[in-house]
Amino acid sequence: MSTWQEENQALIKTFVFDSFEEAMRFMQLASVYIGQIDHHPTWTNTYNKIQISLTSHDAGHVITQKDRDLAAYLDSLYQQFIPNGN
Repeated sequence: MSTWQEENQALIKTFVFDSFEEAMRFMQLASVYIGQIDHHPTWTNTYNKIQISLTSHDAGHVITQKDRDLAAYLDSLYQQFIPNGN
């Protein structure tokens, strides 16, 4: 699994899935938690890939603990989409 990259005061990562439907399912599942914590990513989807950028807009567009916590959650959620969790 790739790691998050720090770029332009944001955490950046691309997640790859087996299908478009799995990518959409990941976004739908993630959206529940994201809504609960009220910390929203910038993300785009192209077929089976989701590109995510995390930065704290209310802190001046810098990386905060909120971003790191959300990144860890997204990594954990992604494990459900990998055969045998690898």
